[in-house]
Amino acid sequence: MTERRRDAMPATHAAQVGPPPVLLLAGEAKSAGFAREFVRQYVKHNFPDASEDHVETVVLVACELVTNSIRYGTRPGDSLRIELDTDDTRTRVEVHDPVRRRPHPRPASDHRDRGRGLIILDALCPGSWGVGDRPFGKIVWAEVKTS
Repeated sequence: MTERRRDAMPATHAAQVGPPPVLLLAGEAKSAGFAREFVRQYVKHNFPDASEDHVETVVLVACELVTNSIRYGTRPGDSLRIELDTDDTRTRVEVHDPVRRRPHPRPASDHRDRGRGLIILDALCPGSWGVGDRPFGKIVWAEVKTS
């Protein structure tokens, strides 16, 4: 019988190269900055031919989704998850949070400095965003098409 070393990696295991597609974040304001950097690195690594405009649009969309999740989809101590997928036609951003309450557009107002997140999504991802349920909360997703 051949003895297998415990510290040897199986032959089928490949080390991950580049940033992972998922990031767990605390449900607090500073997480939006972590999300921006994570998204920028992920897209640039996995879609190296992406235009700077595409990268920055995905970063903005992700930041809006994460900020909305922090404000309306988490309570103190909760966490959220951002998941990315990209190819040469689009980049998909999903934000998972523990609250079932779905986002809804607010009427436009010059008197508020908040409540424009879904208006921004409509402008940047027309017809390409939505909300879905998950066992413990919801997923808000958006797809940014490549130019």
